[in-house]
Amino acid sequence: MSLGASSLRRRAATAAAFLAAVAALAGCGHATPSAEVRGEHPRQHSSSTSRDVPADRALGYRPNIVFVLMDDFSLELLATMPNALGMQSEGATYDNAFVVDSLCCPSRASIFTGQAPHQTGVLTNTPNDYGSPIGGFEAFAANGNLKRAFNVSLQHSGYTTGFVGKYMNHYEPVDVGGGVLVPPPRLPGWSDFQAILGGGYNGWNFETTRIDRDGHLQMVSHDLPARDDPRIDDQYATNVAADKAIAFIAKHAGDRRPYFLEVAVYGPHAQLAPAYPGQHMFPAAMADRPSRLHPGGNCGAKACADLRLKDLKGYGDPREDNQPTYLRADGSTAPAPAWRTNEITLTDAKALRQYQDRARMVQSIDRMVARIRQAIGPDTYLVLTADNGFHLGQHQLNGGKGAPYDSDTRVPLIVTGPGVVPGERTQFVNNIDLAPTFEELAGLEPAPFRSGISFAETLATPGAATARYAFFEHTYAKSAPGEVDLDTGSGGTIDIIPSYVAVRGARGLLVRLDLDPSWQGTDYAWELYRYDRPWEDVNVFAEDHDKPWAQDLMARLKRWVDCTPAECRDAAR
Repeated sequence: MSLGASSLRRRAATAAAFLAAVAALAGCGHATPSAEVRGEHPRQHSSSTSRDVPADRALGYRPNIVFVLMDDFSLELLATMPNALGMQSEGATYDNAFVVDSLCCPSRASIFTGQAPHQTGVLTNTPNDYGSPIGGFEAFAANGNLKRAFNVSLQHSGYTTGFVGKYMNHYEPVDVGGGVLVPPPRLPGWSDFQAILGGGYNGWNFETTRIDRDGHLQMVSHDLPARDDPRIDDQYATNVAADKAIAFIAKHAGDRRPYFLEVAVYGPHAQLAPAYPGQHMFPAAMADRPSRLHPGGNCGAKACADLRLKDLKGYGDPREDNQPTYLRADGSTAPAPAWRTNEITLTDAKALRQYQDRARMVQSIDRMVARIRQAIGPDTYLVLTADNGFHLGQHQLNGGKGAPYDSDTRVPLIVTGPGVVPGERTQFVNNIDLAPTFEELAGLEPAPFRSGISFAETLATPGAATARYAFFEHTYAKSAPGEVDLDTGSGGTIDIIPSYVAVRGARGLLVRLDLDPSWQGTDYAWELYRYDRPWEDVNVFAEDHDKPWAQDLMARLKRWVDCTPAECRDAAR
């Protein structure tokens, strides 16, 4: 299956037209790139900072913002994280939080820009082999997204902006020939930029970046420690990110200028290669793995032995009743070819082991959350979410992401900070809503080219009106070298999932798939699911597509396809 050439050309043309249109808007003062601020490598970290608020930054005046982004985080893992659960008790929890594309790089591009993939031009994780890049950092940069990222507008308005962790797929050292590697390019809008490069997937043995005193980006090697080194976990990627985050907070806690810090961890993404012989696919810190003293390992708020496959909503659900449906011109329907054709290789034992490994893996993230909560002051918002979800046997897709179902698209979203009223929120939030929300929290008017809707008002006013629908779009392309999500080791291949656009409301999910196996056209088929059922267990398109609630979804989806920012926002309301 592939995205037909006409579809791919149409998406590329849509992105190009959109990017040309927003070029003028970028000069309106909303996201104008500022001169890059020369930064220094942060001082050595400390475990806490003063919680006193400087007099000229009294509560309510331009708050600090710390944004923690997890990688491939499935929602059931939240119940194992005591400090994240503590955030829930004190903050706003968004039960209907989703991502616009359940794939790392398109999702991250949309977070930075507040735009959908058809607008950013970042459709896949890798550049692929077309005339111009359709994915990865290459596409993000080539399509002008660097200057439209929210960090640029925040820095331009006076924020000190910091980044720690995983930035984007294919943001890696540059080979200048002869095996010589130089740092990747320095990016606009970051006062302090400490990326953890691709080796971070494996837990150990990676490079980080820093901005030197002359304003140049440098690389620092974090070599593989000996397996018996008692300080081995000090060099574990999540712990390195945590130390750098705490150092940044300590350095800027007393500044006159507010700060924004993004901390993007690699966990609980699968490794690309084992750092040590015999390492499991999801490498937890050594302290959280099973040991002689702790045979079950550390799964946080739950005992590892208490984790069950029934926690994975929809695990093992038969897929025969999920076959897509054709909608003919006369309004009649007919069965379409199934796309879930993968061999089912994930055994119950393997699924449970990987579920437990992932729970162990997020405990280092949870400890980082605790350290950040201790370090920040009362004038600081803390936002916790993920770039996408993860299926592990649900829908009989083995392991992975990219599908339009809740297992893949629904993510945690928890916010604490000044004026936040604790409790659940039922409004729909998409990750394209983060950029305008950060801008509004920073006292800015969200840039007009953001397709997302700020949910800042709902922090203090839980019932405030905002989006009622979330939209998803995903592009199939043949996996290229460097694709980190080709196979998670659970038998789940990303390139069986066809291109689709979808809309999710309170009552149901409507998906328009493109099943075209060639590069010459499109072959649309449909899936429709009702949420009076426990998950997306039966495609009811044939019997329900003409009902009012389904017709509403179809009308909104039509408005979303190739939408402009204003049209995207209107479709979601």
